[in-house]
Amino acid sequence: MSDQQNPQPEKEGVYLRQIRSFVKREGRLTKGQARAIEANWPSMGLSVDNGMLDFSQVFGRQAPVVLEIGFGMGKSLVEMAAAEPDKDFIGIEVHRPGIGACLADAEAAGIKNLRVFEHDAVEVLAQCIPDASLARMQLYFPDPWHKSRHHKRRIVQPEFAQKVRQKLAIGGVWHMATDWENYAEHMLEVMSQAEGYKNQSASQDYVPRPDFRPLTKFEQRGHRLGHGVWDLMFERIA
Repeated sequence: MSDQQNPQPEKEGVYLRQIRSFVKREGRLTKGQARAIEANWPSMGLSVDNGMLDFSQVFGRQAPVVLEIGFGMGKSLVEMAAAEPDKDFIGIEVHRPGIGACLADAEAAGIKNLRVFEHDAVEVLAQCIPDASLARMQLYFPDPWHKSRHHKRRIVQPEFAQKVRQKLAIGGVWHMATDWENYAEHMLEVMSQAEGYKNQSASQDYVPRPDFRPLTKFEQRGHRLGHGVWDLMFERIA
């Protein structure tokens, strides 16, 4: 869910009053993406209609579960699932071409420990993810809503931080990353005040990019141009 790819809504008023995690944007499916969805959705797709998940049934085993909100085209998510076969991964995305691209890459890589939702993350958390069940929650490069009047639309807000905490196991970590310094500061302010969390940063601000988060091409380009990226990791302690 790269900042650069998220267009602003065409007009004010397109958002419901509740927090939503995305701007709906369909885009055109390539033939390969459409084929990947058709071929892999029965085994890798998840639906909110099925209600609360039993992860051991979904994945056929018991393992730590990592959930990512807004995985974009899915390359990093597939790479992480391949690199950490001892964990199970769930991705949430509303951009159908991204769903198709992710499933195509997962199929090509023979990934078995990945499932995806095509739905709003707030509703997925509420309806499908058991409390205290996640080892890690990932939110990488969400829409920054950089205009001041739009800051209330940012997904990282006090209320949402508590929704996430409810789903994390004790010791589970919410890992955020953004390339907008103002949003990083906003995330740090919200999370520093959030009940039940501990900042894993020794300096109580940001952490170096952990090895498990792949360096994207977008991020590599940003580094060459001198752009910063800020990672935040907050652990559920209560």
